[in-house]
Amino acid sequence: MTDPAPETATQGGGFDPSAFEGILSRLGHGGHLGMRYRAHGVGWVEMELPYSEKLIGDVESGIIASGPIISLMDNATSLSVWTAIGEFRPQVTLDLRVDYMRPATPGKAVIGRGECYKVTRSMAFVRGVAHDGDADDPVAHVVGTFIRVDNFLG
Repeated sequence: MTDPAPETATQGGGFDPSAFEGILSRLGHGGHLGMRYRAHGVGWVEMELPYSEKLIGDVESGIIASGPIISLMDNATSLSVWTAIGEFRPQVTLDLRVDYMRPATPGKAVIGRGECYKVTRSMAFVRGVAHDGDADDPVAHVVGTFIRVDNFLG
């Protein structure tokens, strides 16, 4: 995955995912899971899923279930599209492939970095990595496609 410059805002003001921090931490699925914004630049966003006992999928091992990690990566990659185009536009996850490399370490937060690397008139293409402290030892890699529905609403 490429590593775009660690800018803190999109060019020309554009879309600022840090403005979603209050929404993410209070409302909807992301709020229920405890997702938090970490950082962003043009075409990329980092989010964090703090470790929580309510997210455990295997009680004996304390490992976080796969669903919350998929949700983290869906959110991070979705937000990356908006930073790439510089504005919010309605979109839907068309495909999100998740390749798990290993279980997340019990007790550690999972960090998800999503990158939008190509946008067309109606599609956006994304990739990302989830890790628990070392991006060179990923929990999962993702690749996906979003369909921009604003082009089809008339």
